[in-house]
Amino acid sequence: MTFPPPAGSNRPKSAAPGKRSPLLPTIGIVAALIVAFIIFAQIYTEVLWFRQVKYLEVFTTAWLARGALFVGAGLLMGAVAWLTMNIAFKSRPVYVPSTPQQENLDRYREAIEPLRKVMMIAVPALLGLFAASSAASQWQTVLLWINQEPFGQTEPQFGLDNGFYVFTLPWLRYLVGLIGTVAMVSLIAAVVVHYLYGGIRPTRERRLDLTKTARIQISVAVGVFVLMQGASIWMQRYGSLTDSEGLVTGATYTDVNAVLPARAIVAIAAVIVALLFVAAAVWGRWRLPIVGTALLVILGIVSTGIYPWVVQRFQVRPSEQTLEAEYINRNLEGTRAAYGIDDVEVTNYDPTLEGESGALRQDAETTASIRLLDPNLVSDSFRQLQQNKQYYSFPEQLDVDRYAIDDKIQDTVIAARELNTAGLGSDPSWYNQTIVYTHGFGVVAAYGNQRASDGRPVFSESGIPSVGELGDYEPRIYFGERAPEYSIVGGPADGQKRELDYPADDEPSGQVNYTFNGDGGPSVGNLFNRLLYAIKFQDEQIVLSDALNDQSQIMYERNPRERVQKVAPFLTVDGDPYPAVVDGKVKWIVDAYTTSAEYPYSRPETLDDVTADSNTARNGNVAALPGEKVNYIRNSVKATVDAFDGSVDLFAWDEQDPVLKSWMKTFPNTIKPVSEISSDLMSHLRYPEDLFKVQRTLLASYHVSDAAAFYSAQDFWTTPNDPTASSETGAATQPPYYLTLQMPGQDDPAFSLTTSFIPRSAAGQTRNVLTGFLAADADAGDKAGAPSDAYGKLRLLQLPRNSAVPGPGQAQNNFNADPTVQNQLNLLRQGSSQVQNGNLLTLPVGGGLLYVQPVYVRSAGETSYPLLQRVLVAFGDQIGFAPTLDEALNQIFGGDSGANAGDANAPDPSEDGDGGEPQQATAEEELQKALEDARDALKESQDALSKGDFGAYGDAQKRLNDAVERATRAQEEIAGKKSSDDATAPATPSAPATP
Repeated sequence: MTFPPPAGSNRPKSAAPGKRSPLLPTIGIVAALIVAFIIFAQIYTEVLWFRQVKYLEVFTTAWLARGALFVGAGLLMGAVAWLTMNIAFKSRPVYVPSTPQQENLDRYREAIEPLRKVMMIAVPALLGLFAASSAASQWQTVLLWINQEPFGQTEPQFGLDNGFYVFTLPWLRYLVGLIGTVAMVSLIAAVVVHYLYGGIRPTRERRLDLTKTARIQISVAVGVFVLMQGASIWMQRYGSLTDSEGLVTGATYTDVNAVLPARAIVAIAAVIVALLFVAAAVWGRWRLPIVGTALLVILGIVSTGIYPWVVQRFQVRPSEQTLEAEYINRNLEGTRAAYGIDDVEVTNYDPTLEGESGALRQDAETTASIRLLDPNLVSDSFRQLQQNKQYYSFPEQLDVDRYAIDDKIQDTVIAARELNTAGLGSDPSWYNQTIVYTHGFGVVAAYGNQRASDGRPVFSESGIPSVGELGDYEPRIYFGERAPEYSIVGGPADGQKRELDYPADDEPSGQVNYTFNGDGGPSVGNLFNRLLYAIKFQDEQIVLSDALNDQSQIMYERNPRERVQKVAPFLTVDGDPYPAVVDGKVKWIVDAYTTSAEYPYSRPETLDDVTADSNTARNGNVAALPGEKVNYIRNSVKATVDAFDGSVDLFAWDEQDPVLKSWMKTFPNTIKPVSEISSDLMSHLRYPEDLFKVQRTLLASYHVSDAAAFYSAQDFWTTPNDPTASSETGAATQPPYYLTLQMPGQDDPAFSLTTSFIPRSAAGQTRNVLTGFLAADADAGDKAGAPSDAYGKLRLLQLPRNSAVPGPGQAQNNFNADPTVQNQLNLLRQGSSQVQNGNLLTLPVGGGLLYVQPVYVRSAGETSYPLLQRVLVAFGDQIGFAPTLDEALNQIFGGDSGANAGDANAPDPSEDGDGGEPQQATAEEELQKALEDARDALKESQDALSKGDFGAYGDAQKRLNDAVERATRAQEEIAGKKSSDDATAPATPSAPATP
């Protein structure tokens, strides 16, 4: 017998109760795997990169240190929090008397009970993660502590080696802070769980009843926390030696005589109170530790707050100069030692303000070497004359180096011709951008003290392929300041060369191609590595392109500064790497520093503030140092990056630096000894600009050696603002300048880094007169490349306090206000031409201080570039202005300067007339004719430049120079005749001026 199906049986059956769909867990697992693989790709590509550059030791040591700290701190915090919460929960009372408060707590417990097990794990895990992340960032602190080297110098207060403050104290501070935080978290967790589950309960008598477990947990946690606070207060005694809140950095009179003893007392009292809390866990009596805590707080307020204030207010302030003298001297000594300015050669220099005939004879070599090319302005000249193609470029600021040419050391302005993929158009193909355009080509160098007849630089190395005086070298620039994010190079499968090497008119294709044959990047010759890098750079073409094969390499991290920073993260890297032709290769030379903020009695400085100047404000390729605060710095490492294959070499330049010694113990195979620096490389190493900026900032105050004078601050200096800075950059500090000069007392001229000082005054009231001039011997090697004993010697000329020598700003104002100079500049401004002032150099020559400023003229148009047309010089209030340095100097030093600037392009002096009205008329006619010729020549120059006819442009520029010279002489002749007539004419009534 068959029964019909029950009603509703034709509906689909629902899923069994409680059975979940596998879709969501599957999606979650897949997402987690994808995220994990992305993280793996980022880490493993780092391993490949460090292995390829041969600095895998840095990566593994740093990660092991991070990992150990991460795990250790995370486990400590997480385990203590988990243990506290679980003990508190498991020891909860079985029966809790019913009260209104307990009824409310019952509702909270019911609400969180379903999540209790998860929270018991999640909360400790989250707290552990926070602690672990913080601890991992301390990897450098712990490695320095483990591998510390003594300084061999003791501070005067506690008699401890300075290494204790630099290496040990930072680690102890962190460790005490971590344990204190763990204790505080444990206390909070114990209170919350015990209160929630009845271990702590308010009574009707407004008291708190605690279970034994709650009492023990809370007592121990509070005791440990108070103990760590006591340890922290004890360490603050040592920290006072780097405290900069007082009159000077370091422990002052009030600190030594009031604060330090008070902190010692409070720290000991904290230990006693901590022991009382631990005892309360056993005795169950809280009165004594609570009273002790209250007394501890009162003691802390009175002894470390009120008492020091009374001593400072009523004992120190009335006699501050006398009482603080000892501590000012400690600060003077500590700061000078920390910044390497404790061995400055100070010379009192009383400069003359009048130029005398023959005064420059003893400085002939200095004046002949004066660098007239401004690295900031001639970059456009390099671009227009040497860029060659739109996909090449030069930096906004070029670099200054020196080369031995014809057995003579020449100051040289140099730049690498780098690849600029922005010149490929708005949307270049991936193939062109990654496979074809991979490198720049060659360096371009110009003599620093020479110019062509039309004002262009005189190149000592130029062209593609490169020709000149720098010898044969590997010209390809794969690694540089403007290199693309990444390129893929190596042998193509079809055997054809795909990389564009350089354009060549004699080639059928108009270019020469190349295939990279070095070891410049990790391999992407297999699918797995391609996939990893496709994820890293988020570019699927790395996997899909058929241009890759088993010989392909991927180049990235190509900026020299960033490359050195990555292989040596424990160093602070200088902001301005510079290229040099060394041993047949183009090498980027990078200075690197070891720093600390814990050197006793040394004034701290923020690096980005003291290294910022007009160059960092206007040039993207020159960066200020990072914004970290330091009070100790050493140029301990010289680094090089090969422009062809990117290989990085680190050399221990300051082998006596304890911080560097500690890092060399940490990474024993990373930094090479200074003995491995070749003689050719040694001849191109120079004193670093950023270190010099830091030192000059400190010397502006710390040239004062007497405590009383330092206290009065009446002889403090400052670095002047750059008078040539544009309105776009605003007021910015004048940068230091590299040039060859001979300081008073120096045996021979030397390649130097220089800066000037003016008095420090109130805002808006700066007196722009020169008070000091500082030069560092910047030449690390002699002509033969042997290390120079004088390298890094700081020489300071200290001018009289009533000095009347104009400062840079005043000298620039004198130039701008001089009517003769402005009249001649107006002639140069004919048409749409623009006059640009070059860097204002200061040199101690002729018994005084000489200012030299090149003057450039730039015509209108996108393809224009500045041409050096005039030289301004000033000596005291005397000004010279001429087409050549020799002529300008002769205007000041009476036509017999004794200088030999070596400019063969100076025009011959014109014959003077014999006076009289006919000559005056002739001069006016000559002036008119010269102005007409100048306008014609300027128009022809602009027409030739727009057509790219540089031959015609050069001829027109010569005619323009000749016309301006004739106009200048005619104007001077007219002005001289008028002055003579005015001086000899009898007094007559005033008459209206003739239009």
